[in-house]
Amino acid sequence: MNNYILKNAQIISMDDNIGDFNNADILVNNDKITSVSKDIHTDSNVDVIDCSNMIIAPGFINTHIHTWQTGLRGVSADWTLSDYLKAVHSGLASYFKPEDIEIANYVGALHQIHCGTTTLVDWCHNNPTANHTNSAINGLRKSNIRAIFLHGSPKHPPKEDQKHFSEIPMPKSEIVRLRKDEFNSNDDLLSLGLAVLGPQQSIMAVCEEDFRLANDLDLFISMHIGGQFLTPNGFDDLNKLNLLNSKTNIVHANRITDDMLNMLIEANVTFSLTPEVELQMGFGNPLTKRLIEHNGRMAFGSDIESAMAADMFSVIRTSLQAVRHEITLESYEKTNKPPDKMSVSSRNALEWATINAASILSMDNIIGSISPGKKADLIMFKKDEINFTPTHDPIASILFHSGPRDIDSVIINGSFVKRNGNLIDKKLPSLLEKLNESGKRIVHDFLAR
Repeated sequence: MNNYILKNAQIISMDDNIGDFNNADILVNNDKITSVSKDIHTDSNVDVIDCSNMIIAPGFINTHIHTWQTGLRGVSADWTLSDYLKAVHSGLASYFKPEDIEIANYVGALHQIHCGTTTLVDWCHNNPTANHTNSAINGLRKSNIRAIFLHGSPKHPPKEDQKHFSEIPMPKSEIVRLRKDEFNSNDDLLSLGLAVLGPQQSIMAVCEEDFRLANDLDLFISMHIGGQFLTPNGFDDLNKLNLLNSKTNIVHANRITDDMLNMLIEANVTFSLTPEVELQMGFGNPLTKRLIEHNGRMAFGSDIESAMAADMFSVIRTSLQAVRHEITLESYEKTNKPPDKMSVSSRNALEWATINAASILSMDNIIGSISPGKKADLIMFKKDEINFTPTHDPIASILFHSGPRDIDSVIINGSFVKRNGNLIDKKLPSLLEKLNESGKRIVHDFLAR
């Protein structure tokens, strides 16, 4: 049983009703926060943890990551989108065994924890068999991270007499099995969703079948939008069928029309953006500025660790500075001078990674802020480090002057999963060795094909 108080911390709550504190306490009982206030008095059976040199914030939420690519770190750092699609989905992905998926998800999730992410959305679209799927889930579960596991659609080249992946809907019996056997508790750290092909990558019959399955099972559903649509009117047709709602999530969508964007926003669809990957691979300007202007709901993710670091520090910095840069270019075009004020703040960016992300996942009632009654998903920064001193603005210090090395502790569901700068999982050295062997074998087999 977890029963402790985090004492004398500087707290960034991300809860407007509570505010921030220069010196206050957080009381945790079991998996929940029970009080946030100055000078909380407790019984003697409550452990007291001195946090006088700590900044405590809600855990980061990574709303889009292909965790199965952890063993491919760096292979696509110089690739265009076409390079990536050819080499990964038409090549490397097919060399993954179930055990490769499991070790990638296990180590990838531990790395997310190390970097302060307490919740991730695992977009698993390399699960050609039930064993691959089970192994991916096992990897996440072993890490003790909070996650939505999105069952995806593999894009391996079809064999003779097989349908193209664009014509294959989600396997309903498999999704029902997962819901019944693997995700049968609403209190579990893991929950289930669908990573579907959507109108860009599938025919309308497949779109409708996948969306109806998600609606019938009340599942979060996400899809990539980044190029020409196989079904150009797909979203309009899905909207007419009342199949778009707040649990519909779109990734990227950099170049969709304003008409389509407005329709999706009116349908309460949410967006997950990955500006680092989008800027590298030629997607165009991230959708951030347009969503701000159209009052769209958005959060951010790291996407592919095969290309770049998966920590949310890098993601949020890039996302914030990319939209600031776009606003600056627009100002020069209109007035021939830079903006007179900063229209997107550091606090806005931290909201993207915490409370806004929780809202997009329909989880803001349990995570995303340091609020009584919510789960104790917290990150603790050492503010007496050389890069934190002096701390004039704790949010600026976190976003612009820190990184994973500055995270002293991470708490998920009330339990410490990182403490004193180290992951609690003591198997890490052997796990890294196993990941190294897995990644090298996959790349070797791909190159030797």
